[in-house]
Amino acid sequence: MAAAAAASALSASGEREFELTQADFERIRKLIYDHAGIVLSPAKQDMVYSRLARRLRACGDRSFAQYIVRLERDRTEWETFVNSLTTNLTSFFREAHHFDILAERMRRVAERRTLRIWCNAASTGEEPYSLAITACEAFNTLSPPVQIIASDIDTSVLAHAERGVYREDRVARMAPEMLRRYFEQGAGLAAGEHRVRPELKRLLSFRRINLLDPVWSVQGPLDAIFCRNVMIYFDKTTQYGILKRFVPLLRKDGALFAGHSESFMHAGDLFRSTGRTVYQRTDANGS
Repeated sequence: MAAAAAASALSASGEREFELTQADFERIRKLIYDHAGIVLSPAKQDMVYSRLARRLRACGDRSFAQYIVRLERDRTEWETFVNSLTTNLTSFFREAHHFDILAERMRRVAERRTLRIWCNAASTGEEPYSLAITACEAFNTLSPPVQIIASDIDTSVLAHAERGVYREDRVARMAPEMLRRYFEQGAGLAAGEHRVRPELKRLLSFRRINLLDPVWSVQGPLDAIFCRNVMIYFDKTTQYGILKRFVPLLRKDGALFAGHSESFMHAGDLFRSTGRTVYQRTDANGS
């Protein structure tokens, strides 16, 4: 019922509840691009309407034009605005081959040091917790020498990630023995809920990071950067600017992991492919 209302938001007369003119839509496209680098195609107008209509209701605005004026004068609404327009599709061990590659790279590190990984599209936490589990498996311990920075622009999904509680359907594809090893049930949880073990949480630090911010709260050197299914929302110029900033953060023998539909061929002076959407710095030696 709620989903149907959000999808259409039609009045009894069959017309939309709020007016969204083409000029309003273009203004919203520019605002989200300038603030977060996200490119909304002209085909996303219905999506923008359905996701922001609830904000108009909550704020008491009668049109998108009024809401845009609110955005321009009330910076506290920006966070909710960005959260509403970001997409957070994720799952545990999504694109599983990346975690196999990462585990092998971890095992090859000869010197005794802490490995550092930045997951910059943490969403609701499935990806960074998958990284933590991968590290535990690679080193055969619940306290591997690994630090994982889990960031996202969306504060609401980060709050979910920090809680670390997942319904049965979110962990259903995980092997039963892995589920028992890294999750717990019981006190404080509803039936069918699973909570990541405290040992995993200790490997992660959560923080809000907008990749368009002039300064990131991340320092190198990093052994791996997981930037998967993020760049598809940016144009090539924005992508290149972000990739250029990744270079000094990533160790020369480090790896950059991209989403299956992403390619960084336009940044060949910065990164070169090592196969299967894994990249290394162009100035690195070997693979």
